Amino acid sequence: MNASSEGLEFAQTQVARASLDHCVKCTICETHCPVAAVTPKFTGPKFVGPQAERFRHGESVDHSLDYCSSCGACTLACPQGVKIAELNGQARAVMKADEMPLRDRLITQTTLMGRAMTPMAPVANAALSIKPLRTVVEKVLGIHRDAPMPHANTQTITGWLKKRTKTAKPATRGPVIFFHGCAGGYFEVETSKKSIEVLEHLGYEVLVPKQGCCGLAEQSNGLFDGASAKVLKLCDDLRASGRDLTIISSSGSCTGMLKHEAHEIMGVDDARLADVGTRIRDIMEFLLELHDAGELPTAFKEIPLTAVYHAPCQLKSQGMGQPAMEVLKLIPGVEAIESGATCCGIAGTYGLKKEKYAIAQAVGKPLFDKVREVNPEFAMCDTETCRWQIRKGSGAAVEHPIFLVHQGYGLS
Repeated sequence: MNASSEGLEFAQTQVARASLDHCVKCTICETHCPVAAVTPKFTGPKFVGPQAERFRHGESVDHSLDYCSSCGACTLACPQGVKIAELNGQARAVMKADEMPLRDRLITQTTLMGRAMTPMAPVANAALSIKPLRTVVEKVLGIHRDAPMPHANTQTITGWLKKRTKTAKPATRGPVIFFHGCAGGYFEVETSKKSIEVLEHLGYEVLVPKQGCCGLAEQSNGLFDGASAKVLKLCDDLRASGRDLTIISSSGSCTGMLKHEAHEIMGVDDARLADVGTRIRDIMEFLLELHDAGELPTAFKEIPLTAVYHAPCQLKSQGMGQPAMEVLKLIPGVEAIESGATCCGIAGTYGLKKEKYAIAQAVGKPLFDKVREVNPEFAMCDTETCRWQIRKGSGAAVEHPIFLVHQGYGLS
């Protein structure tokens, strides 16, 4: 283990570990865990979290903790405030420090993946649909042959911004900064486009600085050093456009990294992160804040639609409630049915892994069934990898709620 790693030292000794003695063994976290409910391979958040942590002394004592998906349901459910998911994430990093699989290093390089796939998007997409090739990848790298994969685009959000005709509508409300994240830059480009167009429609000048990865995928796989460097570089990128501007993102998971996980799990204690983390808003959170202040135009077109909305784990962990559900109520004709599901199962890169794929599918099955029951054609979710999982599992088109806001304003 790299003894000089500040992230690993924090994981062994600091904040989340200090909360473990508040655990009263009530097992409420066990009843909320979506993974323990579908597999005996995971012994449950209480056992691998506060109970096992008392005996680790900076080392791992139970490798079943790697089956924790880091969904955070246990932390949210704990009546004593024990940071169970954070404990498990830190213990995983310590456990994997001496033996990090090549696969886990590769699948965390999201920006590199986007840069590589974009110039050859049709070929990349075709290759990802070839079962024999996917089977070889599974055997060699351990990425399951049926795992949901991103769809490459021929145009990035940066390319679109360079070529687009800018809106003639004056920016009456001043500037805001838009953070699109890796997936929003390369794979879920339409979500970023529609987010920018809605903000401009509302009268904002949208600044989109050159930006890198937040490091979330590395963090969730225990690669704290790389993740810490990436998140601080991203903070520098976002701060370059202005130190007092609101930062808005349609990537709920990346927003969670900046608001919560970089500090709470990896111990990044830096003024740049504190600044960005307090200024960033999820786009639906931002729209709801405008509405609550009486500043959101509500002259929406009617959209006759009933569909499932799933609030992803990363959004729930930010403690903002479900702003999308409140905003969607403003659009005539739209009936959003809350999924009632704890998790879709994908958990970032968790559901891509050969040994965890079946678990991820079992976790997501109630959600997939709900989508097929309510509207098998369309559903909504705020984060990218969750949308890929729900699309693959249900067969429905799954989009960010901003798509309906965009349509309701007559922009599409």
